Amino acid sequence: MLHRGATLPETYLMRLVSAGLTPSPQNTDLLREALGHDHPRARIVALRGLARRGEVRASEWARAIADPEGEVRREALSEIGSRGECPVPSDLLLQALGDPDPLVAEAAAFAIGECALSECEAALVQMVQSHDDARCRETAVVSLGLLGLDSSRDTIIGALDDKPTVRRRAVVALANFDGEDIEAALDRAADDRDWQVRSAVEQLRRES
Repeated sequence: MLHRGATLPETYLMRLVSAGLTPSPQNTDLLREALGHDHPRARIVALRGLARRGEVRASEWARAIADPEGEVRREALSEIGSRGECPVPSDLLLQALGDPDPLVAEAAAFAIGECALSECEAALVQMVQSHDDARCRETAVVSLGLLGLDSSRDTIIGALDDKPTVRRRAVVALANFDGEDIEAALDRAADDRDWQVRSAVEQLRRES
């Protein structure tokens, strides 16, 4: 039974949580019904419950990625990234990279890297180079490192001139590359004014 209005009854929410933890045909039906609930929290909990059991259909993923509420879109993309495999066409994740909500765009970048969608490399490069939100640039540079494509190495090196949080992630991303230019970039980062960037270089070189 769906509930209309701004308030989601706590008892209904707990039913959804329980349904996500207890597999049964009835609980699956309850969660599927809740994917269409007018309250975004219900849709999020239902998606989590179905994702936990690997029962989200491709059409349901697609609908969640296009949900009118940013928090639902972000949840869907984060769940996809946690799965490490993309259950929808990569074009949907590419579109999500341009989401007006930076947290949704950041989650899309995360999912692309975790799902190893190399066809999205150019869009990640653009995000690293030009996105207004540092959180998006930070996650995009990590995903480029996960993809490990040689064509993105200059972008990752260039991220060493960004804000400290991005610079730290760029150091980690460089772990997947070799070459004199990489060593020169790490040498420069080893003298970074931010101690956490310097520490990231030290740890990387200890592990290599």
